[in-house]
Amino acid sequence: MTTTTDTLHIVCPHCHTTNRVRSDQLGSAPDCGSCHQPLFGGRSVALDAQGFDRHLQRSQIPLLVDFWAPWCGPCRQMAPGYEQAAAQLEPHMRVAKVDTEAVPELGARYNIRSIPTLALFKGGREVARQAGAMGAADIVRWARQASLG
Repeated sequence: MTTTTDTLHIVCPHCHTTNRVRSDQLGSAPDCGSCHQPLFGGRSVALDAQGFDRHLQRSQIPLLVDFWAPWCGPCRQMAPGYEQAAAQLEPHMRVAKVDTEAVPELGARYNIRSIPTLALFKGGREVARQAGAMGAADIVRWARQASLG
């Protein structure tokens, strides 16, 4: 018998529809009930302000966000490692990127002063932040540790 605590709300990275997924089926490659695309692709998802708010407010898994900009050398240097980390962190965490040049209001809202900056959100609020470029193993270690707190 499934109880409400066994079901998680997961926002689709493609159409941003909120889906209900049983927690024991997260690793079974669930698809979106609306657009039928995979809910997890093992890579980061680029978010605009509306998509960010939807994932932040509706998803019941942690949201890891890389605040970056295309002109930033350390951001570009960290990008491959961030994608490797996404493959390891999903499906227990949504891994996203926010381009602070394209979506400056999110950088301002969260007082992002240096990039790249990783921020981890749980339950709709920021719980941890780390500035500076990191490799994949360090990103995974930091995100997992921060999500436990």
